[in-house]
Amino acid sequence: MPSSGQHPLVEALPERLQGQLRSLRQHIARPGSVLVAYSGGVDSALVAAIAAEQLGESALAITGVSPALAPHLLQEARLQAAWMGIRHREIATAELDDPAYAANPIQRCYACKRELHGLLAVVAAEAGGARVLDGVNVDDLGDHRPGIQAAIERGVASPLAELGIDKAAVRQISRALGFPWWDKPAQPCLASRFPYGEPISAGRLARVAAAEAWLRQRGIRELRVRSQGETARIEVPAEDLDRVLWSLPRQELVAAFRQLGFTAVSLDLEGLVSGKLNRQATQKSPTEESSGRGWGAG
Repeated sequence: MPSSGQHPLVEALPERLQGQLRSLRQHIARPGSVLVAYSGGVDSALVAAIAAEQLGESALAITGVSPALAPHLLQEARLQAAWMGIRHREIATAELDDPAYAANPIQRCYACKRELHGLLAVVAAEAGGARVLDGVNVDDLGDHRPGIQAAIERGVASPLAELGIDKAAVRQISRALGFPWWDKPAQPCLASRFPYGEPISAGRLARVAAAEAWLRQRGIRELRVRSQGETARIEVPAEDLDRVLWSLPRQELVAAFRQLGFTAVSLDLEGLVSGKLNRQATQKSPTEESSGRGWGAG
């Protein structure tokens, strides 16, 4: 991608989205340097790509690295940053050292983003007061996202949300710009696999990451392995339920998950619902947490 100017469209965009893309470019192309809180997801990747396009060497993408970031997502973030041509830096975050995170309260994401944006604020100051941007889109504002408050407190700007750009628009614009990851599934951090109130540790995060990697290696592209105590509950899109039930080697799956330390494996018959555990934020006794087809592992 060129370090200045505009990346050409590879397919047409509706006028409304063309206007949003123009506004995004203008928003980011202000004088001065920019830091992008960059996870490698579609949203932050669009902000990072436009920052690289408009600001060149004055743009820096920063990825917070901790046990909550799945290894394959870190690798994807690196490859995407290289493809964009943006400078990319990784910083270690220590949210697991904070009881407000490790105890996994409903406001866990606030502690996580407080840690990340505290570190980014230091980098921004060292860069002479660089602006810090994130990839929050307008749809995120309607979900349980306490991390947004931590970003606001640090003065982080959310250009997608400010310009009314939603997730569908992010994907459509990314596709029109030729970004290979435009249809990448949403993949929140591994901490989202644990019911609120159930403690999180580096070991438990690694176990979930390994379980999801096992399924991904067998062609399941979009999934979650929810960890409840010592039980694993697999979520896949509804259209993939039959494949998991009848095509994957059941005994091999159970053996692999047992080797990781799970005592039982189930398949959530509702299918994958992003942010499902956020139901706890609004329901005191969510019954859906116990639904699923069980595979005994012990």
